[in-house]
Amino acid sequence: MNQRSLSRPDYNYIYVLKLAATILILFQPVFSFSVNAQIDSTFKIFQFPPDKIPRIDGNTDDWAMVPKEYIIGNDQLRDDEKKHATLDTNNLNVKVRVGWVKGLNRLYFLYEAYDNYWDFSRTDLHHDIFEVVVDGDQSGGPLIEQFHPNPQLNNSWDAYFNYHGVHAQNYHIFTPAEGQDWCLVWGSQPWIKELPYANAAYSYNFRPGEPGKLVLEFWITPFDYAGPEGPVRAVESVLREGKNIGLCWAIIDFDDVNAKSNNGFWNLSDKHTMYGNASQLRTFKLMPLEPQFVKKIDAQWSFKILDMNRRLVAFQDMSVGKITNWKWDFGDGTTGTEQHPIHTYGKAGRYIVTLYIEGPDGKSRRAKVWDVAVRSEVLDSAVKSN
Repeated sequence: MNQRSLSRPDYNYIYVLKLAATILILFQPVFSFSVNAQIDSTFKIFQFPPDKIPRIDGNTDDWAMVPKEYIIGNDQLRDDEKKHATLDTNNLNVKVRVGWVKGLNRLYFLYEAYDNYWDFSRTDLHHDIFEVVVDGDQSGGPLIEQFHPNPQLNNSWDAYFNYHGVHAQNYHIFTPAEGQDWCLVWGSQPWIKELPYANAAYSYNFRPGEPGKLVLEFWITPFDYAGPEGPVRAVESVLREGKNIGLCWAIIDFDDVNAKSNNGFWNLSDKHTMYGNASQLRTFKLMPLEPQFVKKIDAQWSFKILDMNRRLVAFQDMSVGKITNWKWDFGDGTTGTEQHPIHTYGKAGRYIVTLYIEGPDGKSRRAKVWDVAVRSEVLDSAVKSN
């Protein structure tokens, strides 16, 4: 059973079932979490083009562009509670796709599932659940109070508020949710399930106890630090192309509203306790754009002020495509042909800087109006901005 609200009196039976596994973990040396890390293949996270970001409406159309090799389905899941040797697709049939958008620290999910008995009439954890655990910087290690490395802090309120879900997050997503929040964030940071850090939508046409197909579309923000005090001190995990993150999920399948236990815990990890140990998550890679979405040539650049008093600026070419020539117009009457120039401005000002590129596939330019603004406190103290 993986109903994790262990402190609730009506879930004491869950605590008993978990106690043996918890004790085994607690009395291992701290370094054992890295020893137990799952060695596995890497799954891919699809990069959506910036003009094709999925709309969270429970509609699958926005995901039609995602190639089939990004789908993670039944063949990757195992019931690690050993109630079933294999997954009977007449009982449960799921597929998951994960996406991201360059420049946004969000993970997008499309969860599609058929179940022959949807269990969602109750408001507690006796509920069909899609459980997701994310570790945005692969810091690894235990993430729940019960697995705290210091045995004196196990199952303590200090561990709950200062440790549980802080560096990696666990979402119990109700499938579907009616008359309740879309998910339980298992930890002391429930604010991360609300906008502007998450959003979700469902599409289904069944009632409790009936069979049918459910579509769940959502996005979440992974955090390197997410504390109970709210976003004031939070640190989002920075998502960048080529980065690996820790991610895993399990489907907790209930098939009888009156049953005391679930009918399967279908895990993407080969470690049952991945729900509380980020070292047991699977490895996912943030992929580049698929070739059909990449422009053949596209000028892009960034800059950094190295020394404001010297008005010294470094420019970095970030263009896409095969490029043979670069020309920079620094906006002060001077130009340069280096790919990554460093330029000193002769006086304070706001400048229009333009990069021109050429290659076998054509030409492109990128201008930024007044993004580059410099002034020297020493040399320009008497110079007005206008």
